[in-house]
Amino acid sequence: MKKIRVGIFFGGRSKEREVSFAGGRTVFDNLDKSLFVPVPVFVDGYGNFVLLSWDLIYKGSIRDFFPPEYAMPSSEHGFQVYAESLNADPETQKKLLSDIGTPLEPSAFKSLFDLAFLCLHGPYGEDGRLQGLLEYYEIPYTGSGILPSCFGIDKTLQHKFMQQAEFNCPARMAISRNEGLHDALLFQKAVNTIGFPMVIKPASQGSSIGVSILQDHDPELFRESILKSLFCAEIKAAVWKQKDTAEKERLVRRLFDIREGIGLPVMEGETLLHHPDAVYNYVEEQVGRKDLLFFESLDADHGLLIESFIRGKEFSCIVIENYLDGLNPVALPPTEIIKGQKLFDYRSKYLPGLSRKITPIDLPAEAIQSIREECCRLYHLFGFDAYARIDGFYGDDGKVYLNDPNTTSGMMPSSFFFHQAAEIGLNPSQFLSFIIRVSLEKRQIKSQQPFFCASLIHQIDKALEQGNRERAQKKKVAVILGGYSSERHISVESGRNIYEKLFSSEAYSPTPVFLTGSSHKNRFFILPVNLLLKDNADDIRDKVLNYKRHPYLEEIGRELAAITQTYTGAQALPKPLEISFTTFRDDFDAVFIALHGRPGEDGTLQAVMEKLQVPYNGSPSESSAITINKYKTNELLMQNGFLCAQHQMVSSDEYMGGKEACMQRIESDFTYPFIAKPVDDGCSSAVKKIRNREELKAFATLMFRQEEEPDTHASEILHIKSSEEFPRKKEMLIESLISAENAAHFLEITIGLMTSYDENGKLVYKIFEASEALAGGEVLSLEEKFLAGEGQNITPARYASEVATRTSISEAVKAEILKAAKLLNLQGYARIDAFVRIFDDYRTEVIFIEVNSLPGMTPATCIFHQTALEGMTPLDFIDHILRFGIERKNRNAS
Repeated sequence: MKKIRVGIFFGGRSKEREVSFAGGRTVFDNLDKSLFVPVPVFVDGYGNFVLLSWDLIYKGSIRDFFPPEYAMPSSEHGFQVYAESLNADPETQKKLLSDIGTPLEPSAFKSLFDLAFLCLHGPYGEDGRLQGLLEYYEIPYTGSGILPSCFGIDKTLQHKFMQQAEFNCPARMAISRNEGLHDALLFQKAVNTIGFPMVIKPASQGSSIGVSILQDHDPELFRESILKSLFCAEIKAAVWKQKDTAEKERLVRRLFDIREGIGLPVMEGETLLHHPDAVYNYVEEQVGRKDLLFFESLDADHGLLIESFIRGKEFSCIVIENYLDGLNPVALPPTEIIKGQKLFDYRSKYLPGLSRKITPIDLPAEAIQSIREECCRLYHLFGFDAYARIDGFYGDDGKVYLNDPNTTSGMMPSSFFFHQAAEIGLNPSQFLSFIIRVSLEKRQIKSQQPFFCASLIHQIDKALEQGNRERAQKKKVAVILGGYSSERHISVESGRNIYEKLFSSEAYSPTPVFLTGSSHKNRFFILPVNLLLKDNADDIRDKVLNYKRHPYLEEIGRELAAITQTYTGAQALPKPLEISFTTFRDDFDAVFIALHGRPGEDGTLQAVMEKLQVPYNGSPSESSAITINKYKTNELLMQNGFLCAQHQMVSSDEYMGGKEACMQRIESDFTYPFIAKPVDDGCSSAVKKIRNREELKAFATLMFRQEEEPDTHASEILHIKSSEEFPRKKEMLIESLISAENAAHFLEITIGLMTSYDENGKLVYKIFEASEALAGGEVLSLEEKFLAGEGQNITPARYASEVATRTSISEAVKAEILKAAKLLNLQGYARIDAFVRIFDDYRTEVIFIEVNSLPGMTPATCIFHQTALEGMTPLDFIDHILRFGIERKNRNAS
């Protein structure tokens, strides 16, 4: 059967382009490969289209690949920019696009794909313009049409229609841009009309961009909030002059960042500035002439809204159209948003750990029903198509307030979009198939091409029937995730990603298995998909151990049972099922261990799988038992001539037996600053730069504490974030701080590898090109290593500017990594972190930091950047890892 080609539109011109990019990657990975062929259509900051080279989809951020590195002159202040900061003419723009793919004209769309899946956010994506373009070229697309998209982006227009339709609405003022900037009485008018707290937000932006909540009578904060919503920024000369260079750079980075600031280009008076370097230098020049500099983004909003703050429970609700029941809108279970801070802003919405999602919202059934009914009524009012996301509040007064209807939704792996669909039993791959199917139904009704849409619908329906029958014939893989280490949440992200990629493949049928319990007794649970998509490992653990399905979820499940049956072949969601080790042998063809730290990377699970003769991924038990222990690994490497940091292990018994003597011993062997870290935890877990005795004492206090909760004073000394977990251990590792010394070039790298067998059964290693890791702080954080849009990784690493020299150094580094991998008997795949010193004569030193026998496998992890350079997609790489594990088991058994 010919597959349907799906053009995935992502990126874009709006301030939410990074969320769009990450969402597009999710769609690209999760489309059912037996039915669809994903075609990645990237939209750049100028609005150009390009058929993106597939390997770039797995970069952590748009800025990691576009504009290409050669087009970016080195920033004086280390700023990273988007393409529009280059101020390129149209011909140059096309040349830049040619380096990341094939530039596209809209007239070529129809030859490349059969329908468009829209993952764009905000202006130029959700506002009807792209929808109109696709209508013109007769290409069906997902989601709402032109007119409802216009309603969905314009908050002022929405409010007018909602008031007329008698929806509950907060008190609101619509303010023009001119009023916002120049009405001297605006603050008093807002106080008199709205009162406190008040919400200030742009009139036509995507979710949570430019939003502020003003709690108190503060004219200055009111002014700042107005400017934020209009995407303007002020820099006072007196404030600027008091800052040092680093503080000035942080200010420019914060004010002009596209996610939290006003973005670029900007106008200051009659001066147009495109690049943050230009902004920095311009301020330096002008502060002696002006007391205040006023910047306006060229992508500024035309107005803003000021409205009263609604006290109550905040929620988000996905509404879909049930094409199996006459295209009637039906609301999925609404999700309550528990915020880590007062404002559910851009970062809270899209970064794991900053907020929690509770589905369904914690309310009586009657209240949940009223939310769903109001969401469907609003969906009807605006004439949305296929699906929408509607945000609002259930007020303390018992009323439902809807304040933000969106014609699309964020499509990150654990977004509301997938989170709520999971409650009716659909995983991301299945829900995407549903969205495409129902969107085609709406296009068939509304477009001028009903027969083309009907043929695609028929093709999908036929494939769905066949797919549910064929799934039983695929290789069955248990994906183990979770655990109880400080990296258990990253493990969930990794495991979800492995599960989703395998599920959308044509060869595998994965089952998510959650590990919990303790070091004394591991417990394994097969997860239903709704638990797999919970926020984090602790949330999953709580739901597994105290499983109770909300009665209202059961009701919604019955209401949508036909959809669940059609896309899963099942009648309803199963319950979590506890299993034993023998289940892995009896029911699965292979196991993928997606755990980090202990257990998982320490060899204990590997030893059990070896005894049961179950194929698994990664290194064997003996090798894993060594590499989990950073001290033992360093010792073994140094004994064999490899370079490592000077290191020393400190036990809790030694420290507690004589704190003063212990610290004196450390200080006699190490010079501040140095690094302190756990001996046997995953990468970046509680790794701290220690500058003085006070910080050393604080680190030891936290590491060796008896109670679960960390010491508040010690946490403050080490600047531990409230959301940052600090493990308790019986040992800690002290390492000297590795520096450039007299090297000409010094960089931190992370480098992956994989193994295979040659025709003679000999183990063969493939060392990938390294990624250069750039830390935002003193050490790389977990977020920077594994979460989309957070870290900056440059692949391949920039060893030298001249190609031949860079290649020569790379080969020298890889040769050293290969020797270490063989010494440690790493197998399957692994990742090694190291520092590299490059001297004037190009002599190279590799200083090993740590070895990870089970690297993180989140969507943005840089090992996928490295495999892409070898022509391997993430699924290809995962497939290779599993096939190697199966072959190893067969060889060991023979």
